[in-house]
Amino acid sequence: MRKSFGAKPFLYPQPVLMIASYDADGMPDVMNAAWGCISDSNQIALYLSAGHKTVKNILARKAFTVSMADEAHVVACDYVGIVSGNQVPDKVARAGFHTTKSELVDAPMIDELPMTLECRLVSYDEQSECMLGEIVNVSAEESILGADGNIDPSRLHPIAFDPVNRTYLALGEKVGNAFQDGAKLK
Repeated sequence: MRKSFGAKPFLYPQPVLMIASYDADGMPDVMNAAWGCISDSNQIALYLSAGHKTVKNILARKAFTVSMADEAHVVACDYVGIVSGNQVPDKVARAGFHTTKSELVDAPMIDELPMTLECRLVSYDEQSECMLGEIVNVSAEESILGADGNIDPSRLHPIAFDPVNRTYLALGEKVGNAFQDGAKLK
């Protein structure tokens, strides 16, 4: 028997995205958001309310970065999600994060998080709160690359948000091969 929860935003896994931008004075700002997804081969969609300092920064600078939160930085990643840059302008430093300016977009990359999507703003709809960004580059530290030179999730250790229980979860081990295993049923 199934239990009905009604209309809820329950979907697994929900990524824990760290969205970084610069304010008008060049001060880095980072927020935590689970409301985002890849929306095209070179595009990311984020659902962010206009009141966030990060959104104001992105609209002004037309650029942002997105990093995956990881197991090693759960506390810092959660902190920047519960403290507003509108009230705590130095929250990036308080979280213990350091940043480096992207060479491709006018936005900071979080040094402690080893994978970053560098994005240009495509559009923002205040009514739907949908922000679209063009992914111009994905950069990754060598420490998370496998022998084949690709990003290895078992080295990245990304976390997911559990909206039902309000927890963060480590992503598990490989259980299959995409676009291959299903061929057994053909």
